Amino acid sequence: MFSTVLSGAVYGIDSYLVHVEADLSPGLPCFVMVGNAGSEVKEAAERVRVALKNSGIQIPPMHIAVNISPGDIKKLGTGFDLPVAAAVLAALGKIPKDVAAEMLFLGELSLDGTLKPVRGVLPIMACASKAGIRRCIVPAENKEEAELIQEMRAAGMESLKQVIECLQLSEEDRDKAFEAQASHLGLTKERRENKEGKPDFGEIQGQEQAKQAALIAAAGFHHMLLVGPPGAGKTMLARRMPTILPPLTKEESLEVSSLYSISGRLKKGSALMTERPFLSPHHTISPQALSGGGKIPRPGVISLAHRGVLFLDELPEFKRQTLDLLRQPLEDKEIQIARSSGFFNYPADVMLVGAMNPCPCGYYPDRNRCRCTPYEIHNYLGHISGPILDRIDLCVLTHKVEINQLQSSKCGMNSDEMKERVLAARELQKERYKGTKLRFNSDLGPGDMERYCFLGSKEKEMLEKLSYTMDFSARTYHRLLKVARTIADLEGAAQIKREHLAQAVCYRPGDLFDRYKTVM
Repeated sequence: MFSTVLSGAVYGIDSYLVHVEADLSPGLPCFVMVGNAGSEVKEAAERVRVALKNSGIQIPPMHIAVNISPGDIKKLGTGFDLPVAAAVLAALGKIPKDVAAEMLFLGELSLDGTLKPVRGVLPIMACASKAGIRRCIVPAENKEEAELIQEMRAAGMESLKQVIECLQLSEEDRDKAFEAQASHLGLTKERRENKEGKPDFGEIQGQEQAKQAALIAAAGFHHMLLVGPPGAGKTMLARRMPTILPPLTKEESLEVSSLYSISGRLKKGSALMTERPFLSPHHTISPQALSGGGKIPRPGVISLAHRGVLFLDELPEFKRQTLDLLRQPLEDKEIQIARSSGFFNYPADVMLVGAMNPCPCGYYPDRNRCRCTPYEIHNYLGHISGPILDRIDLCVLTHKVEINQLQSSKCGMNSDEMKERVLAARELQKERYKGTKLRFNSDLGPGDMERYCFLGSKEKEMLEKLSYTMDFSARTYHRLLKVARTIADLEGAAQIKREHLAQAVCYRPGDLFDRYKTVM
């Protein structure tokens, strides 16, 4: 008695279909699982046997062999419990073989037959849909996630007994069980934003220059560094960045949701990520946790912040080795990991926002309060390498806020006003880069500068003088033009002017660090 059912798995961030084959034959009673199965998968044999017994199905004393194909990829996780049970049931004749072969099964089994949710449902369903699979049976808690793929009709089941009863129904009744999915509307319906309790830039008193830098960073998706004494509002500014970023598009939502599904970080009752991620890891984070790790690597923090904000507070407190891991991902917008099990490419298109004090005590250059030695200051700033600084587009000083500013009723731009300006600038960029792979000004490469960042003769002359005076690297030169392009977009200017270049130069991080290191 032989049967086969379909399932799926995730390897790194790539999904693939799996054939679970079961064969029951006379012989020494045992339950053998093959197909390069990990320990969690092999343990499925006992879970399936007991779950079937507690669901009213007695397995006769036979030799049961289960193969999970393809056999050249390591299988991990508990999502194969349900497909193994379905394959055994089909081989026993308890469910129709032809019905089981037409749909995909995924889920973990408890010993009492209850179905538990698993990771990676969304990318697996996307892969199955491309292969022409239109039905699936998943745990009830994964149903909404599976339905995000519009071509897929999912049945969310609470128990193995419920699965058996569904598959034993007539074709007409079974179709009703796979009713049309209402949650598909979640991709197109209006977003309901609950603004109660959300942070707002309007709550920040003073720091108008820093708020302007945040506006530029959001409009062009530029990296930003905030430098200032403790209590100046650096963290407040950074945590409000998501409130002025445009909402995720449909494609971006599915992309980010897939990453969180693989990592098991989707919130219960919220299968689709609609807000841009904001991650703020502690400075003790390991390089593997930041970039992704494990025997078969899973996405790290930098990938979980994909399409959103990666906020590194107390930047110099991070190990230099950890910070330098960001050099390649910030440039390529992806991170490549090589392990003995293979090569993995993870997306890492993030907006990096860093915050730091100018010295270990935090008060330099105020020598009335700062007691750090020149060596300590130099060593502290040296934790951030030149290549990392060269990849940061905007650097802004946050000064101590005076008491009269805190007591003032004037609060400058709030998040709604800033977001409106960001959306207007993004629309200009969308129209400008139509038909190309470019999305934001930060995506511009060296070959795009002449076309999209055209300079007049006066602007070229000014930039040449600045370059000779400040000794720009090629990367610094290009980043300066990209920031100036964003400033021009915020003002609705078709061409970059000298005032845009002058403002962009003020945000150059290298100058700030050089000044701090020499005034000692």
